[in-house]
Amino acid sequence: MNRRVVITGMGAVTPLGNTAADFWTGIREGKNGIDTITHFDVSVQKAIMGAEVKDFTYEDFREGKRMDRSSQFGVTAAKEAMKDSGLVSGENIHPYRLGVLAGTGIGGIMTLETEVTKAVDKGVGRVSALLVPMVIPNILAGNVAIALQAKGSCLGMVTACAAGTHGIGEAYRAIRHGYLDAVVAGAAEAAFAPVCFAGFANMTALSTRTDRNRCSTPFDKERDGFVMGEGAGMLVLEELEHALARGAQIYGEIAGYGTTCDAYHLTSPSPEGEGAAEAMKMAIRDAGLNPEDVDYINAHGTGTPYNDLFETRAVKTVFGADTKVPISSTKSMTGHLLGAAGAIEAIVCLKAINDGFLPATINYQVPDEELDLDYVPNQGREAEVSVVLSNSLGFGGHNGTLLFKKYR
Repeated sequence: MNRRVVITGMGAVTPLGNTAADFWTGIREGKNGIDTITHFDVSVQKAIMGAEVKDFTYEDFREGKRMDRSSQFGVTAAKEAMKDSGLVSGENIHPYRLGVLAGTGIGGIMTLETEVTKAVDKGVGRVSALLVPMVIPNILAGNVAIALQAKGSCLGMVTACAAGTHGIGEAYRAIRHGYLDAVVAGAAEAAFAPVCFAGFANMTALSTRTDRNRCSTPFDKERDGFVMGEGAGMLVLEELEHALARGAQIYGEIAGYGTTCDAYHLTSPSPEGEGAAEAMKMAIRDAGLNPEDVDYINAHGTGTPYNDLFETRAVKTVFGADTKVPISSTKSMTGHLLGAAGAIEAIVCLKAINDGFLPATINYQVPDEELDLDYVPNQGREAEVSVVLSNSLGFGGHNGTLLFKKYR
C-alpha cells in the first residue's frame, strides 16, 4: 500500500523571521540573517559571526523555563504548523493516528554548557534537576507531542545536519505505508554555546571572516566555512484522502525520499559525492520521475571548500556534466542551522513551488572554475517550479534527499 502524502501545515522560527510567512519573505527578498554573535563573548573565539534568531520569546514563561532553547523553537514552530493545517488531535484526527518525528543535531547543548559551568563554579548540588530532560535529543519530539496531544509514534531523529530531512522523509514513509495518518515532522537547533561553537571553529569548519556579506559564501571560490545558525522548521504531513476529506489546504506533495551513508569519513563528504548522488537518484526513482523532471535543487551548500565541490560533483553525476538545473543555497541567508537546516529548507522548497520563485545564493562574487552550475547568484528569479529536490548531508556521512512536487 503506497498512499499519497501531502503537506498541509508549515511553521518556522528562523534568523529571517519567526513564522513561516516572514521567513519566506526574507528568502524572497534575499535578506541576510547573519551578524556578530550576541549569545556569548566572541573576543576569544576564532569565528565571530552567526545567524541568530531575533526577538524571540517563548509564549509560556513557566513552561519555557523547563525547555532548552532548541525545544522552545521546535514547539513554537510545531504549534504554528498544526494551527496552519487545521488539524486538532481528538477532533478531526485520532490521537493515535497523529505522530511526531522531530530531529536535532546536538540537542540541548546550551543548557548542558550552562549547567556544567554552574557545577564547576558552585558545586554539583546546584545543577538543575531538569538537566537531563532538557538536554536529551529526543525531548524535542516529546515536547511537541505533549503540546499537540499527538499519541502516535513519537521519534527523535539525530543524524547531524541531515536530521530535519530524515525526519520529514521517515514521516513520509510512515504515512505512505499506513502506519499513521498525519505526522508533525521537522527539526530544531540552538547550539550557540561557547564550547560547542569553539569545537566547530577549531576543526576549521566555520568561516572566520568578519564581513557579514562575505562570511557565508556557498559555491564562491573564496568560501572558507559555514556560519552557524539556529531555529526550527516543522511541517504537517498528511495522507491525501484524510486531508481532502476535511477540506484542508495543500501546499504540495512529498513524492520521493532517498537516504544513504558515505561510510567514508567522520566529517568530510565522499570526494566524488557518490552517497549524495545515490540519495538524489533514490528520491527521483521513488517519485517515478526522471532527472529532467526536476526544476530546482535546494543544495546542502554549506560554504565549506569540500562540501560545495563534492555536492556539485554529485549533481553532475545525476543530471549530467552540462546540466542547466538551477541549484541554490539558502544557507547564504540563514546560515547553517545544523540539524534544523533541512527542515527550514523543506519550507523553502514548498514555497518555491507555490510562488513560482527560485531563491538566490546571495553573497556570490568570485566564480570557481570547478563549480560551474547555475547557482542562482545574488538575485532570485521567477520560474515555473513543479518538482524540487532538497539535499542534506551530515557529519558521519548521513545523506538525505526529499522530492517535493506541485499537488495535482
